[in-house]
Amino acid sequence: MPTLWNDSQPIYWQLKERTVAMILDGTLAEGEALPSVRTVASEFQLNPITVSKSYQALVEDGLVEKRRGLGMFVRDGARKSLIASERAKFLDEEWPAMLNRIDQLGLNVTDLLEDAANEESDN
Repeated sequence: MPTLWNDSQPIYWQLKERTVAMILDGTLAEGEALPSVRTVASEFQLNPITVSKSYQALVEDGLVEKRRGLGMFVRDGARKSLIASERAKFLDEEWPAMLNRIDQLGLNVTDLLEDAANEESDN
């Protein structure tokens, strides 16, 4: 099944974000090796340079480290660092936009949270 890439962002950035998500959800654990550039390029039918650029961005962000002759590995503390930065991003950028949209639609945050809690208990 081919991967659908979003045309609004560079593919290397989307691949980086997928890797970040895998670190956040624990699919890629700290100390674990990332798949090789060749493997990812083949799996997603990408140019290896695109994959390398994505991995380099992860190195620059301090989430991944290169180990000469061994490959790329998730750094210790990467998940904790990501959680902190993603929480800050959510609270600074996404949450205010959500609150604005909720207000535009005439919704009530308390009601939405209660609905979500009820839906969760039904599952």
